[in-house]
Amino acid sequence: MKKAFIILSFAGLLLGTAACDNAQKTETKDAAKPKGKYYCTMHPEVTADKPGTCSKCGMDLVERDEAKK
Repeated sequence: MKKAFIILSFAGLLLGTAACDNAQKTETKDAAKPKGKYYCTMHPEVTADKPGTCSKCGMDLVERDEAKK
């Protein structure tokens, strides 16, 4: 009885760890998706849907290369 409890506890621990690991990978993939069509080469976090200038450094925003996905 004690042996069965230990085995079931270990199996539950493994399944729980696997489920948490999978959820973190999904969140990371969503966060890595580019947000705008245009971005600043010096500050990639600055994005826009249309051409313009970077709010941090004033450089022109360049079009994101969609072929690299």
